[in-house]
Amino acid sequence: MKMHISKRRLPVAEARLLKALAHPVRLEIARIVSQEESCVCHLEARTGLRQAYLSQQISILRDAGLLAERRVGTFIHYRLADERLVDVITSVQRVAGSADSPLPPLDPACCTCPRCSEIARQVSPAPSRTRPRRQRKGEGEHVRVS
Repeated sequence: MKMHISKRRLPVAEARLLKALAHPVRLEIARIVSQEESCVCHLEARTGLRQAYLSQQISILRDAGLLAERRVGTFIHYRLADERLVDVITSVQRVAGSADSPLPPLDPACCTCPRCSEIARQVSPAPSRTRPRRQRKGEGEHVRVS
């Protein structure tokens, strides 16, 4: 007697997508690039994590088809491959109760990409090209009177 086992489709693609997002750093990367296209140095400045570690996590997200990239000179800028992922990320945050948690700020002075370097130059004044005057011997010294 043969038993007939129905073959139903398992949600393999869905599980692969969720597995790629099921890591705090990868989820944070996805959150950041969902709001703005970012290079690795942006992600490094925002998260405080090392570039090598971030690159490993980006590789997993890219291999899962979640990230798209755009090369600008030697820099690669990442963004979500599908805008519908924003809804997935937002839904996960709402269920977890963290929907209102802000992204870590980006300090342009901590990022080495050309875009941030330009912003940092505009925000902070250029260093003065004149040398400070040398102090002469005895100038500025405190004299103790007994």
